[in-house]
Amino acid sequence: MPARHRVLIIGKGDKPGKEQEYLFDAKGYQIISSPTFKKAMDTIFNDPPDLILVMADMQDKVELEMLQAVKGGIYCAHIPFIIALSREAISTGIEWEQYPVDDFISKPIDYTELFARMSLCFERMQRVFDNNPLTRLPGNTSILKTIQAALDAGEEVAIGYVDIDNFKPYNDRYGFSRGDEVIRMVAMLLTNILRETDTRKVFAGHVGGDDFSFMVPSDRATQVCEKIISSFDALVKNLVDKDDLKRNCFVARDRQGNEQHFPLPSLSIAVVSNHNNRFRHYGEVAEAATQIKKHLKSMEGSNYLIDRRKPPE
Repeated sequence: MPARHRVLIIGKGDKPGKEQEYLFDAKGYQIISSPTFKKAMDTIFNDPPDLILVMADMQDKVELEMLQAVKGGIYCAHIPFIIALSREAISTGIEWEQYPVDDFISKPIDYTELFARMSLCFERMQRVFDNNPLTRLPGNTSILKTIQAALDAGEEVAIGYVDIDNFKPYNDRYGFSRGDEVIRMVAMLLTNILRETDTRKVFAGHVGGDDFSFMVPSDRATQVCEKIISSFDALVKNLVDKDDLKRNCFVARDRQGNEQHFPLPSLSIAVVSNHNNRFRHYGEVAEAATQIKKHLKSMEGSNYLIDRRKPPE
């Protein structure tokens, strides 16, 4: 059974009655309550809820300052806050800079609308915190969920893992700023090529650092890999100095601190296919891709390999 979301309700006014509590329970929410922000502090910091619903009118300056302090702190920034406001307060205009909340609902509360807004808050916060800040691509949680959903549905998809070869020495040689340019370029290539290649279900995510992941229908894997590699190899030449481009290599220090000549950055793309429902779990996909990537990393230049092995009899 999935874990229930814990909702902390702060404020004395218009608290849910027994009937509304049953509705929360039926929707999978466990509610806890506190009459004031001051009394809610222990719960917020020692046993953080999944969402906070502020029922108080927040006319008390101290309560308002506590809301601002709690929501403004790094520790609670990820917790969605919804504030319930009177229609009079809304109609007279809200100075939203005073209310660092994620959404609001008008009183008297329509609980169907409230539950919809709560679900939207959870989804929005997950996207915000999962997306990579450099590329804006979905991160690990979204990657895992997307791949597992495709496996659970028995879809025949190809899942690719993209790694930039010689990225660390490139970063050491050219600096973080130009390293970020390479990463953003790969993100741009992935999203544009996937969008142009197929209008069916596709996905691109940023695992982290110089590692990316994508998913396409199996019959488009070869086309996508070849397009990614040819585009990257053409564009990366613009991100190295002329002398290095002329030598087709650059000088940087290895992990032991010794100066070495490194080839220009290239791509290794390990692809596994869920042909014949070969995989049941995301971990199996990642394990198979790791084996392929290890082989690819021993090769020179940009390469891809699609693993089409069938499941064991």
